[in-house]
Formats: sequence, structure tokens, C-alpha cells
Amino acid sequence: MIAAHPILSCDEAKTLEAVFFGGDEEREWAAMQRAGRAVADALLRDFEEIGAFPADARVLVLAGKGHNAGDALIAARRIAERHPQVRVEVRFVFGERALRPLAQRAWSALAPVATSVGEGTGSAARDVVIDGVFGYQFHPPLQNSPAAELAAINTWPVRLRAAVDLPSGLDDPSAFRADFTYATGILKTPLLTLPNAGRLRYLDLGFFDSLRGEDRETPGGATDQVLTPAVLAPLRALRPAHTDKRTYGHLFIVGGSRRYPGAVLMSVLAALRSGVGLVTAFVPESLAPAFAARAPEAMWVGWPETPEGGLALEGSHLLREQVARAGALLIGPGLGREPETLALAKDIVVHVDVPVVIDADALQAGIVAAGRAPRILTPHAGEYGRIEKAIPAEAVTVRKGPVTAVCAGGRAFHSVFGGPALARGGSGDVLAGLIAGLVAQTPRDLAGAAARGVVWHGMAADAWARSQGQVAGTTTQLLEYLPTALRTG
Repeated sequence: MIAAHPILSCDEAKTLEAVFFGGDEEREWAAMQRAGRAVADALLRDFEEIGAFPADARVLVLAGKGHNAGDALIAARRIAERHPQVRVEVRFVFGERALRPLAQRAWSALAPVATSVGEGTGSAARDVVIDGVFGYQFHPPLQNSPAAELAAINTWPVRLRAAVDLPSGLDDPSAFRADFTYATGILKTPLLTLPNAGRLRYLDLGFFDSLRGEDRETPGGATDQVLTPAVLAPLRALRPAHTDKRTYGHLFIVGGSRRYPGAVLMSVLAALRSGVGLVTAFVPESLAPAFAARAPEAMWVGWPETPEGGLALEGSHLLREQVARAGALLIGPGLGREPETLALAKDIVVHVDVPVVIDADALQAGIVAAGRAPRILTPHAGEYGRIEKAIPAEAVTVRKGPVTAVCAGGRAFHSVFGGPALARGGSGDVLAGLIAGLVAQTPRDLAGAAARGVVWHGMAADAWARSQGQVAGTTTQLLEYLPTALRTG
């Protein structure tokens, strides 16, 4: 079973919460405190991507009436506890008297260290704005007053804009524009498509822990799931004492060309970090010596080249002679699109029977549909468009994007880890090598390996961005944060 929780519609979330709380206000209050603290902690971690949180930061809370307001107020209280010199301002969009009992309780706890400000508080720079105006029970359109206020705040100089659960106004033209949206307890379906939600964070409050059996996986018939860090649990456990390199699989990688030499090297470097026992890489013969010097842990096999520097058909025997030793195969990184090389790739996919990960230039309709080997496909949006109609029903598809989805068995497992730090050449090659190395270790669990690879890759990117920022990095630096993601994520 893949460690994931259902993504629910707003109506399904309302029903589940009613069952979970059972009308018990104290239980709701306890959940509100967990939510607010979780929002604050996640916000402070995410702020690290743009630098240290200022000791004297200015934080503005936009408070509505209900639970979202309470969550936001508790988050501000948590920030003030951790940074006592922070200046917290609260704007009650509907007035303080409109607060519902639990939100009023949250305000009472914050009030001693905060200032209530009126409408038209000015557009002075803020370090953080926390949106807690509307929750999932909001029904568009926005009314005139909050619409105007949110539209104005969207123009202010703010370093980080955080929405609690959903950005207020959803997709209304005046809706709050978040840098991060912190989904508290349940990730709601609208967040998968809202462009103003920014980056998503799922904050697990334990709503699904009390559900058992099939209901735990699919309340409301949900086919969309959000992956949790628990998916990495098998990689965090102690390995058995009596094992050797053969215990952890042997991965074959076929790729590279003189035109794109770096891609296959990055895939190999990532595979070596995956925990796989052995890696053998088949690359153009002119590249093999330099690559062996860069990554001596892999076994490098030089492959005959076409005149343009791609893999030639005449080298097929090199793979055929050794493929019985493989537990999985990755094909595609840096392969190029020469007709001869693509014909070779198709021939390989037709004849291998081990699980195969198909990536990059090998993502062609004729290749992804060829043969009968179990397969994982790793397209970005453009590649998906050219292969969509050819994807076999039984394939596991990793649809890369701001929220990457692992699609398998009629379900989509969404990863909210990672971010703009991954928007650079080579990040997909690293992901392909990582996933393929995990497949070689668990060849009977392709969907699980894909999910682990996507989450691990994304959590490493988060750790990398918090340490180095989003801008001044290179893709191979991501590899250095894979251990961090496993040990502290």
C-alpha cells in the first residue's frame, strides 16, 4: 500500500470532518491548535528559501469568521512565540464581533502580542501575510468589500503570502494570490487546479488515522491521493545485516550521446544514490572513459556510435549478452532523436522482460507501447502530449509538473514536495535515475518505487532550497540533499 491520503471535494471534506469531530467543540479546538501550529512551522521552514526569518518581521493576518480565521490566528501566535520581536497585525475582514467562538478563543490567545488594524491599513511592506478569510465552505463570487480588499493586498510588497487551507476567493479575479497554500487536515480537490494557490503543502492532522480498511484509502470514492513522507519509511529502516550488493538489485542504464552527454551521467549519479546494489551504464564509447573517471562506482560499457554520436544499432549485442543480470532497465536520458537510435530503443523495449523506466527522448509513441515488459513512463507535459494515446493501460506514468502525479491502477498519487528549485535542466534526469534505482530494488512494486522516487526527489529539493535558495544552484547539488531528506524529512 502506498502511503497517501485521499484528496476530497469540499463537500466530501465537510462530511468527513462532521464524522471526525462529532459535534465535540473541544475536539475541534484541539484540531484547530494543531492546524495553526502546523501552518506556522511549515511557513517558517518555507521562508528559509528566501533567507532567515527576520527577528522583527511584520506579519499581517487576514481573519474571516470561522475555522480558517482561528487557524491563521493560532499560526501568528506560534510565530510570535518563536520570534518575540515580531510585529503581528490582524485585520478582521468582517469585524471582530463576527468571529465564531473558536476563532474568538484563538484571538484571545493572540491579542496580548498583536494589534487589530482597520480597513485600509496601508500598503507598507510586510514579510508575511496569512490569509484566513474564507474556508472550504466559501461559495463564489466574492462580495464587493472583501473582493476589493483582497485585490488591494495582492498588489502590496509582501515577501511570502500564505493561504490557510484554500486561497480566499478560489479562482475569482480578486482572489488572494498565495505563494504557499497550507492544506490543513485534508487536501481539497480545487487546489490541484487553482493557479493562485501557489505551492501546496499538505498538513496531516490525523483525520485519516481513525479510518480503517478500504474507507481509509478511498472515502467518498476518491481516486486522487496526496503522498505523505511515510512513503519513504522502507528507505529509512535498518537494512538486514546479512546482505550484499546483489540483494539490492542491478540496474542497467542505456542513454547518452555526444550532443547530450550530461543527462545520462546525472541519471547514473542519482541511481548510485538510490541504494541500488549495482549499476551498469551503456553509453557512447567516446564518453565512457570520462564518465568512468567521474563515477567509478558504476560499470561503464562503451557502445558503438552513429556518425552523429548516438547509440548505433550494431551495439545491440552488448546489452543482449548481459541483460539476464539486470533487475531493471532505464532507457532515454540524453539519448537524442536520431532515427537509428530510436529504432534501437524500440528494439530494446520489445525484447527485454525486466521492468523498464522510459524517459526523455525515448518517450515516443512507438517505444512506450512496444513490448510487454512492466514499465514506468516519466513525461513532462510536452512529452505526455505526444505519447498520451499510446500509453498502455498497465503502465505507471509519472506526470512531472509543479505537482507531480504518479498514475497507476486508476489512481493518481500527487506529490506536493519540491518547487521552483527543480525548474532547471537535468532535474528530470536525476529523477529518472532515482526511480530506476528504486525499481531495481523492488521490481514487483513499480508504483511504490515511482512514488518513493518522486517524494524523495521533491523533499531533497525542498531541503536544498532551504539551505541554498532557489536560484544559485546546479542540478547535481540536489544529489547532496538526498541523505538529508531521508534522515530529517
